[in-house]
Amino acid sequence: MKQIQDVAARLRGLRDSLEISVEEMAQQCGITPEQLIDYESGQRDVPVSFLHRLASAYGVELAALLFGEEPTMNSYFVTRAGRGVKVERTAAYSYQDLAAGFQRRCMAPFLVTIEPSAEDVPMTINVHGGHEFNYVLDGEIEISVGGRVTHLHKGDSIMFDSLRPHGLRAIGGTARIIAVIS
Repeated sequence: MKQIQDVAARLRGLRDSLEISVEEMAQQCGITPEQLIDYESGQRDVPVSFLHRLASAYGVELAALLFGEEPTMNSYFVTRAGRGVKVERTAAYSYQDLAAGFQRRCMAPFLVTIEPSAEDVPMTINVHGGHEFNYVLDGEIEISVGGRVTHLHKGDSIMFDSLRPHGLRAIGGTARIIAVIS
């Protein structure tokens, strides 16, 4: 929960430093003012898709919003095994940014660990600009893109227009995927 509160504080700080209203930022990022207030208060987990959209809209680094550190590399950046910058988003998702130190990147690669949830719990659906690529490293996931549900197993991948409503969950056990968001 501390990481969610930290992201919420950075979100509030960005809006304050830009001197824009809740309504203006919410409209720019395609959410309601109430959702933004919930994100800024830490009462609601902030989806990475929203942070990506916000970073693009206001010219800030996604890593700065997620982790509080500005990237410094612009020619290349190496992430050693197990060393990516981690953020525990919810009980179900853990993200490891695989290129947190690279500036002005046009895509964001993550190692995502997904814990299984009960089948009667609805998927969290996201929408954001750009494209998304998911490659299953371990386990099985169920992914919904534009209302169409597909099961992916180890070695399977999917790429889609991320303006289409999408969400995923692990099936049967913990799953790990590489997710690249552009």
